[in-house]
Amino acid sequence: MADGRVTKRSSNACVRCRRQKIKCSGSQPCDGCSKRKLSCVFNDRDQKILVTRGYILELQQKIARIEQSEKGQASPFSSNFETQHTDPKDGGSVPPLDRTATPEDQDDSQELEDPESGLANPLSNGPPAFMSAANGRTFYLGTSSNWSFTRRVLSLAHQHFYQTALPTEALLFDETTYQLGWNGLRTTPGPDMPIVPTRDHTMYLINAVQFRCGQLYHLFEESEFMNSLQQFYSGDGEDMTNSLWYIHFLLILAFGKGFVQPKAQGRKPPGVGYFVRALQLLPDPSALYRDPMLGTEILCCIALYYQCVDYRTSAHNYIGQAMRIAMAQGMHTNMPVDDLGHEMVQRCGKIWWTIYILDREMTSLMGLPQTINDRYIQTQIPEFADATETMSLSMHIKLSQIIAEVNSTIYVIDGRIKRTFLLSTKSALANIAGLADELRQSFPLHLEPSSGVSRLSAYLHLQYHQCIILATRPLLFCFLKIRLESPECFLETLNTSRNVQNLMQMCLESAHHIISILSSLQSQGLLETFLPFDLESVFVSTVILLIGPAIDPRLLETHPTWLDKAYSIFDEMIGDGNQVASFRRAELQQLDETLLGCISGSQPGPLAAPAFYQQPDGLPHPSSPSTSISASIQQPVRYDALLRPVHELDGECDFGTMLTSAEIMAVADSIETFDTEWVSNAMVEHSIW
Repeated sequence: MADGRVTKRSSNACVRCRRQKIKCSGSQPCDGCSKRKLSCVFNDRDQKILVTRGYILELQQKIARIEQSEKGQASPFSSNFETQHTDPKDGGSVPPLDRTATPEDQDDSQELEDPESGLANPLSNGPPAFMSAANGRTFYLGTSSNWSFTRRVLSLAHQHFYQTALPTEALLFDETTYQLGWNGLRTTPGPDMPIVPTRDHTMYLINAVQFRCGQLYHLFEESEFMNSLQQFYSGDGEDMTNSLWYIHFLLILAFGKGFVQPKAQGRKPPGVGYFVRALQLLPDPSALYRDPMLGTEILCCIALYYQCVDYRTSAHNYIGQAMRIAMAQGMHTNMPVDDLGHEMVQRCGKIWWTIYILDREMTSLMGLPQTINDRYIQTQIPEFADATETMSLSMHIKLSQIIAEVNSTIYVIDGRIKRTFLLSTKSALANIAGLADELRQSFPLHLEPSSGVSRLSAYLHLQYHQCIILATRPLLFCFLKIRLESPECFLETLNTSRNVQNLMQMCLESAHHIISILSSLQSQGLLETFLPFDLESVFVSTVILLIGPAIDPRLLETHPTWLDKAYSIFDEMIGDGNQVASFRRAELQQLDETLLGCISGSQPGPLAAPAFYQQPDGLPHPSSPSTSISASIQQPVRYDALLRPVHELDGECDFGTMLTSAEIMAVADSIETFDTEWVSNAMVEHSIW
């Protein structure tokens, strides 16, 4: 100091000053809290005391004994579950990834935890969130749901810019895109039964279903289904219209129409006549239990079709029914071949893993807790003539397990598992990293214009990058809120932790990868417009593309064309008749314009209701993103260290190359106690709870 005196640091600091790592006056209240008119709390736990090393060792030994005792009380299924690891190529079980039921196994990460930080995922912490549609129906905003995440971001931006709640009439809700022409009551007639196609036309539709779905899901047992089909067209069709097989047949026709004739008639989705007729003929669940294999295949078809037409709640309900029938039949167990026969065990294995994968994906899209813990599953991988089918099913299952783990740890409600969500992110990224090299080697992607793209490989890579986004996007939500509340000091705050920057950059890179894969599929005519998963991928990634430059506009210098590519994919789907894509694109345009207003200070017009509500019998016409954030910034500022690309940690790569296991682990391993404390301070300071 100028007079040579040194200010003595207070031996006692309040909670806020300690977290901010700033000097505290030690008074009650302290000078810093008084200046900011904040509550000032002194925690006696923070006071330093002098104890012997022997005392600390004794406490550690007591904790170790308690933890060992708790492990001894674990379920007897846990040991079998954790140790089973058979090569999927040999028809073995899949090594489990979901460790949510045994958090003691994660003790290594506990060493980094700061019990006083109170850090939590803002998307799952605090009171549950709900939103009411214009028709009065209330919807729960699930914690990990892509649909809910977009509404949370849009609500945050709208509230910040307009100082009012987001109007619900400007949003699209579940079961409002398409009209099935039937209210679900057995006493109410549905649409007229469409004409059953000829045998040749039927074979064409079935082959379309096999090409589009056969590599991903088991929807019917081909030999048995085709035998019944032969019998149906041989003159016994009238007698078979009252059977479960006929319901199954109508559902396959509905899918076939969706794939070969995707354009809707008004607001009725393709194939809806066959689908509704199948629902009208569907018997009580007790009848499905009498033929559990056929019954669960039917329920899987219903759930998947509902998901295609944006009836997410109904889809989740039907896949849940299928899960319960399958478990009652013991399909989740290691079914004995000697007692049940090889064909039955193989078919049940295919059915079970289809139900499992769909349940994990649909549950995550709803943002709800998983229905069954992996420790109780012993089902073996079915045998396939083609080894690629075995490997693809194994990889699909592993990705579904990672989705479940992310749901159950990063998005856990109010910290029931005593870990901070940033360290949960570290654990999830470690599991994701374990699949990176295997996925790249077993299912390579050739995105060059001169190479063909495997539809199966593309799907698995899209799922992989969605896992990364699901695990890391809570950070983007945190920093978007900080960016909106404190733009003057935000960049300085963000630059404080390089490791958190790397996590955010990893999220952005995965969004770029998704757009790159979908663009390649689009160029080769392989973009899926009826099944919902390509649409979900482009929707998830576009939200990230909008949030990234909203957090830091300087990101636009590096990737100026990604948003245009994303909108081009939406336009392709819209042109093929996907009405859900129309409304998703319109919502993203609203988000784009609102974020632009928040950042630039310009005054966009009020959010208009989607064209869906204005033109009930027609498609909305999404406008060009001419007023997007990317178009608003003419001369972006250069940057160097801010959000440094992840691959600079270990070698060079570009967006056309997937990160290796080592590169992902480099980011995961870099997360330390300082990062959790730093993010916690930022969240407390900006009331992100």
